[in-house]
Amino acid sequence: MPQLTNPILPGFNPDPSILRVGDDYYIATSTFEWFPGVQIHHSKDLANWDLITRPLTRKSQLDMRGDPDSCGVWAPCLTHDGEKFWLVYTDVKRKDGSFKDAHNYIVWADKIEGPWSDPVYANSSGFDPSLFHDDDGKKWFVNQLWDHRTRPLKFAGIALQQFDPKPGKLVGPVKNIYKGTDLKLVEGPHLYKRNGWYYLLTAEGGTGYDHACTFARSRNIDGPYETHPQSYILTSKDAPLAALQRAGHGDIVETPDGKTYLVHLTGRPTTQERRCVLGRETAIQEAFWGDDDWLYVKNGPVPSLHVDVPGTRDDTAYWAEKRYTFENGLPIDFQWLRTPDTDRIFTTEGGKLTLFGRESIGSWFEQALVARRQQHFSYDAETTVTFKATDERTMAGLTAYYGRYNFFYLAVTAHSDGQRELLLMSSEMSWPNGNLAFPAAPVQIPNEGKVKLALTIRGRKLQFFYALEGQDLQKIGPVFDASILSDECGGHQAHGSFTGAFVGVAAHDINGTASPATFDYFTYRPQHDPSDRYEIDSLIGKAE
Repeated sequence: MPQLTNPILPGFNPDPSILRVGDDYYIATSTFEWFPGVQIHHSKDLANWDLITRPLTRKSQLDMRGDPDSCGVWAPCLTHDGEKFWLVYTDVKRKDGSFKDAHNYIVWADKIEGPWSDPVYANSSGFDPSLFHDDDGKKWFVNQLWDHRTRPLKFAGIALQQFDPKPGKLVGPVKNIYKGTDLKLVEGPHLYKRNGWYYLLTAEGGTGYDHACTFARSRNIDGPYETHPQSYILTSKDAPLAALQRAGHGDIVETPDGKTYLVHLTGRPTTQERRCVLGRETAIQEAFWGDDDWLYVKNGPVPSLHVDVPGTRDDTAYWAEKRYTFENGLPIDFQWLRTPDTDRIFTTEGGKLTLFGRESIGSWFEQALVARRQQHFSYDAETTVTFKATDERTMAGLTAYYGRYNFFYLAVTAHSDGQRELLLMSSEMSWPNGNLAFPAAPVQIPNEGKVKLALTIRGRKLQFFYALEGQDLQKIGPVFDASILSDECGGHQAHGSFTGAFVGVAAHDINGTASPATFDYFTYRPQHDPSDRYEIDSLIGKAE
């Protein structure tokens, strides 16, 4: 059987929920504050995956304006009941402090591409909801249960309640069916049924380096559930040198020929400080059912870097340069932040991407920032912008972005006298105040004309470049530490930052006049072996 190297979904694709319908496999992953909500990838062979849709596309389904960083869409669950696809998701409005405002919703569709329904509200008692379709026709809703009193734990267990699709609501009593193990922080529940047993797969230990998949079972859906004799069927918590760290939050799928696989969240730290710049990714493990009717991960519980799967992966597309143009709208690789009102922040009319400057780059409400995931440890990015800045409150340019406390931004702007200039800004681990740093003197540029902006990342080294029309690219500013664009530096307490590094374009107009900035193209060029010693000077080009 062919072997692949994990992860299968590189770069910010956490909390996987996997589903097989016939010969088609689907994985849904969390998107947090990035819009549209939920990424769904498709595969025929568990090796090659394509992003095919993001189902939460309109205001009635999702409006995240005001959601803090790393809130928004948490841990979707994708299922099929033989007739329809069902998607369950949380929109988290607050996560820090004693209270969680975590609203759980259900949508459905006849086809995976949609159209997806307007949501049915389920509850707000906790996060990580999941929907289980029993063989007697009943549907059951499970979610992590939150206790703001910490009596005895904030992660209080897994709540079970029946869902009736006819009135579209939860019905009957709520029961806490599983409180986890001594590892605590029980969340991420998924229910299964096999050989007369109900199985409950949960995540424990938080989404950091103590993360784990915990397995339990019962003869009755409402328990009591006994924990797996090994407790944790997958974890890296006792293997600090394993290539795949933070392993947990999983889901199970069976192949047509009866093989079992577990997909799970993982992270790949690449620095001495154990920073995961690519965020939390999705990996896959081969599993098997023992004679005792318990599930085991092959060579587990530590996750394997290399795994046998039915298909052979073609890495050509992964390493190919992506030169994006906008004649056919915004390419699927791109997302934006929080707002469903796209017309207010960008348009692709005329075959170019035009952003309308809105609130600041630190806003939780409405800002024009369109970006794609960083999926490689080393890459180049480049764009050309046309922007008539009027003063220091209007700006547009290129950004390497994690969140409001962690970004680098090279912007075309202007001084208060109207003279256009290039300004380099950084917000390096600037919590709790979010203050900017200006690590290089501004560079005066002509008030008219296009400007090419570029950056290179080689491992943890980030360098910006610029060029005026007809000129070669030249460096601007110092070499930054790109590793701060990571969960570990995201500005929250432990287990509190959940997304990943992005690179893209932005426009901001704090005057409120919606100044337009037009970008002709965007290039993302992966670079091989991040351990090589690259010369940052290697990015050479002419401004268009």
